[in-house]
This record gives sequence, structure tokens and C-alpha cells, in this order.
Amino acid sequence: MAQKELMTGKKKSVDYERVQSSPQFKQFLSRKKKFIVPLTVFFMIFYFLLPIFTSYTTFLNNPAIGNISWTWIFAFSQFLMVWVLSGMYVRKAASFDKEAEQIIHEQLK
Repeated sequence: MAQKELMTGKKKSVDYERVQSSPQFKQFLSRKKKFIVPLTVFFMIFYFLLPIFTSYTTFLNNPAIGNISWTWIFAFSQFLMVWVLSGMYVRKAASFDKEAEQIIHEQLK
């Protein structure tokens, strides 16, 4: 809403330096970082474990279900992981957007 007001020129402009130095914005960035960094680290570790395990170990070569090895199950789980993490981020990003909008709107007052 605040961005729409800025684009139409109906309200005064936002002093982004003041917004950046505000305690609300710093808390917002801290909360956002606490959500994004652990998910990114988890994703990177989980993603790179498959090539590491298949290159340097053999335990994923064992059959899990019939002729399907653990490698295929691990690879399929990566697709599931991407969908789950993406869904989590989309939901959380909506709240981040609302919070950022609120911080900007407060600066317009």
C-alpha cells in the first residue's frame, strides 16, 4: 500500500536512510536472517550430500525397495525438499512483505 502511494505521488517520499537506521527495520532484518540462513544452510548440505555420498561411499548403492537403491530415494527426496522449503518460504515471505510494508507506511506518517 505504501509503495502504491509512493508511485502515485499522493504522499510524501520515504527517507530510506531513516528507515534503514530504525530499530523496527533492524529487527525485521534480524528475523528475516534467522529464517533464511538456516534454511539455506540446510538446503546446501542436503543438496551436496548426494554427490558426496555417491562419490566417496557405497552405502547408498544398497537396495531399499526391490531394485530401487537408496540413491534414488535420496535423489527423489531432494525434489520433495525443494517443494517443502519453497512452500515454507512463500508463506513466510508474505509475512515479510506485510511487515516491510508496515515499516514503510510508518515512515509516511
